[in-house]
Amino acid sequence: MTDKPEFAIVNTTVKNKKEAEQIAGEIVGQKLAACVQFFPIMSIYRWQGAVESADEYFLVAKTTKALAGKLVEFIKSVHSYEVPEIIITPVTGGFKGYLDWIAGETEGGTRKGEFLTGLT
Repeated sequence: MTDKPEFAIVNTTVKNKKEAEQIAGEIVGQKLAACVQFFPIMSIYRWQGAVESADEYFLVAKTTKALAGKLVEFIKSVHSYEVPEIIITPVTGGFKGYLDWIAGETEGGTRKGEFLTGLT
């Protein structure tokens, strides 16, 4: 059995920059992700039978697959939306040095090794 971590991207949207900064800072501070990027977006969506639109912030958290569930639970616990968007996308490849960095900067992560990444 291999000791290599697998990686995931966890996305969410929030209502404003203040909430984005707060959630991103807590995620990185608690080592649930190595990095969280966020940027403004415009969303158009159906909610309770009506088409709505909103200015939001999109957060992209880089983490390990092992921490993705814990990160989802954290986001749910602090999020201001009744039904927040939280989506996990598995990472199927990437630059080994960057993936090593994610592994080292997340909770319990100091493992480095040969990751089958598709990129070296």
